[in-house]
Amino acid sequence: MTMQQVAAEAGVSVSTVSKVINARYGVAPETFEHVTGVINRLGYEASLVARSLRNTRTNVIGVLVADFEPFSTEVLKGVADAIRGTGYELVAYSAGGRVDEHVGWERRYLSRVMGTLVDGAVIVTPTVTDVQYDGPVVAVDPHTGRSSLPTVAADNLQGARIAVDHLIELGHRRIGMVTGRPDLVSAQLREQGYRDAIHAAGLRVDEDLLALGAFDPEQAREAARALLTLPDPPTAIFAANDISALATLDVAVELGIDVPGAVSVVGFDNIPESALAHPPLTTVHQPMRQLGRDATAMLVALIAGEEIDDTHITLDTTLVRRRSTASLEVPS
Repeated sequence: MTMQQVAAEAGVSVSTVSKVINARYGVAPETFEHVTGVINRLGYEASLVARSLRNTRTNVIGVLVADFEPFSTEVLKGVADAIRGTGYELVAYSAGGRVDEHVGWERRYLSRVMGTLVDGAVIVTPTVTDVQYDGPVVAVDPHTGRSSLPTVAADNLQGARIAVDHLIELGHRRIGMVTGRPDLVSAQLREQGYRDAIHAAGLRVDEDLLALGAFDPEQAREAARALLTLPDPPTAIFAANDISALATLDVAVELGIDVPGAVSVVGFDNIPESALAHPPLTTVHQPMRQLGRDATAMLVALIAGEEIDDTHITLDTTLVRRRSTASLEVPS
């Protein structure tokens, strides 16, 4: 459907249709109503790119993700929550998780949408933050931590501490960890929280009880298998994210190890799948949808030219107790 077809159907000039679409002066109320009715009936929608070139605004917010995995999907839901009632529309853009573009993907894709398709963007877990852009950008959980960009993240350090503290309170002393990606600050903070909690309890960190899971399901499975088949295996495992924790549960089933009877497991994120696991997963809740909501609220304010008091927001994390953890039964 083109503007010319709308004009022919309505019996008016193309310039009149353009004025109606762009809410410009010079169209009688009756004509405006008539043309609007034809537009609605025919389902005509002006191209976002063409509209932006005319108006310099698209009223569209972009969300850029490396891939649609559980974390980014929950953040995206939060963005959708936040734009309701704002007059903005939402477009999500994925780099497709391409391995060869793992670092720096946001530089390439942001330039494609900013200023033509969207008025501003939320970037989820960007690998770099020295990006060139023509409008406001807010980063959610950037790989490198705080930057010159406005950022919203969860308290990863405290979240890991409360996870390990929970296991220590249950009597566990030999606690393993399936770690995350070493290039992510969030993963680094979770490992540091694990170490802090172990030291605070007066215990020694056994490096043999840390295995690299890298936030990858298959690698996490191998890490969990390595820990659970040690001559002296851990009685509890803290996984750096829920995907790794769920992989640990699967490996325990394959090895015939009872959870939580023989080993307790704690995750991090509280993705929807964690509550559906067998047994339901004890995990650290980071408010992923709230990350999206807060990032979007900040972005909308920046697009409007408002001053932001705090451009670096850290949200609290909390422990969600389910049935994958239990008190350690010490043999008599």
